[in-house]
Amino acid sequence: MTPPPPEPVASPAPSGQQFRIARGEQEAVIVEVGGGIREYRVGTREVFQPYDLTAIADGAHGAVLIPWPNRLRDGKYRFGGVDYQVPLSEPSKGNAIHGFLRWRPWQATERAEHEITMRTAVYPRPDYPFHLEVAVHYALSDQGLTVTTTATNAGAVPAPYGCGHHPYLSPGSGPIDDAILHFDAGTRIRTDPYRQLPAGTEAVTDTPEFDFMSPRQVGSVEIDHAFTDLARDDDGLAWVRLRGTDKLVAELWVDESYPLIQLFTADTLAGAHRRTGLAAEPMTCPPNALQTGDGVITLAPGASVTTRWGARLGVAR
Repeated sequence: MTPPPPEPVASPAPSGQQFRIARGEQEAVIVEVGGGIREYRVGTREVFQPYDLTAIADGAHGAVLIPWPNRLRDGKYRFGGVDYQVPLSEPSKGNAIHGFLRWRPWQATERAEHEITMRTAVYPRPDYPFHLEVAVHYALSDQGLTVTTTATNAGAVPAPYGCGHHPYLSPGSGPIDDAILHFDAGTRIRTDPYRQLPAGTEAVTDTPEFDFMSPRQVGSVEIDHAFTDLARDDDGLAWVRLRGTDKLVAELWVDESYPLIQLFTADTLAGAHRRTGLAAEPMTCPPNALQTGDGVITLAPGASVTTRWGARLGVAR
């Protein structure tokens, strides 16, 4: 007999309704506001660092980043020969950051015990006169969590599109300083120290503080950079692995639709979230892409694009 779909957990939470999915010892909570993931754990061990039910998501915890991830210089871009100006959502640095959907209510559809689809739309507006229909499918299996994002251009003109997600891998307990990180990426996008906008690239092997091609302790290094030229396994997946002192490993993978991963050691977050989770952010395009055009997907009317990433809890080998 097929179990009934999970009911949303009603609460006065700032993140709205809470939708729990489960499979075996795995449990994840997806939220109405922003359509993101508030927690993912196996048993009592966190895979993603959660944020409290009563809290506003800080540091874009678990957020869906559409129609662009990361920062956009001055909030300006040009597309189809027209200049646009979006609001500066990071005004202290003169940037717009992480798209339009972080604070929008999403609808939960197609719910089952171990999976759920969240849906919303980007409707045409003066600073982005394009119409996107967006669906994010969260599914738990024996292999862990898989997150599938599909965007469809429901408008009559081509639309510029980028996608990202913002989970934080958990070391279990304690700071990430004591955790072991394994992340094989060949190139780091350098940024200026104030606005954190791209300032060129460099080989990771030339910057030992950012070289985690061989597993090593995170230590005190501060990271808030996008990385590309990702090493991939035989299935075309690139991995970030964070091993806690309990010898369990929070692992995140991206398929080839995500050529970049941003790492963020959460140095600018306050309180209990400062350096206690490692953001590992799948991105289809680099910072400031909407302005430079680098990696931006042009969606034709009626066209769709699907991207996949996932996570699981592993054991140190």
